[in-house]
Amino acid sequence: MDVNLQSKDFQLPDRLAESAIEKMSRATRFFGGVTSADIEVTRAKNPRVSDPFTAEITSRAAGQTVRVEANGFTPESAIDAAIEKFEARLHRLKERLIDRTRKGTDKHLNLARGGVEEETSDPRIVRVKQFVMKPMTPEEAALQMDMLGHGFFFFQNAESDLPSVLYRRRDGSFGLIEPA
Repeated sequence: MDVNLQSKDFQLPDRLAESAIEKMSRATRFFGGVTSADIEVTRAKNPRVSDPFTAEITSRAAGQTVRVEANGFTPESAIDAAIEKFEARLHRLKERLIDRTRKGTDKHLNLARGGVEEETSDPRIVRVKQFVMKPMTPEEAALQMDMLGHGFFFFQNAESDLPSVLYRRRDGSFGLIEPA
């Protein structure tokens, strides 16, 4: 397995890099489609933060992007927590892929019509993110959204060929926003 380990604002010991690579290969043992992973460990600049180290793991598995983030008091604890979350997320992805092939595509998402307006006094754009959208079904978008750990997902709906937004509702179900 190819593991790209990076650190920001501090130097990672070599023993920690070797340990992280070994733990990542064990975490992906039951999911054969993971060939590479990026691990980024950062240190908070604020000395008052209780868990100053953050480990972020990003990888591709079964055509899905899997991303996890965890904090820890030491770089080792942050990496261990992130690998544990990564393994759990891979396990959940594998279960969902198996369930999807067994049950077919008879699932329907909660379709939401209409928009929600928010009032802000001073809107600021602090980050612009661009990505290539491949057409996918709402079920695939829900899986991708869950693997990324986001509350919403913007995608091109393969069924209607329209840009759509899938979001998680407070009750845990999904909502789908499409243009009229």
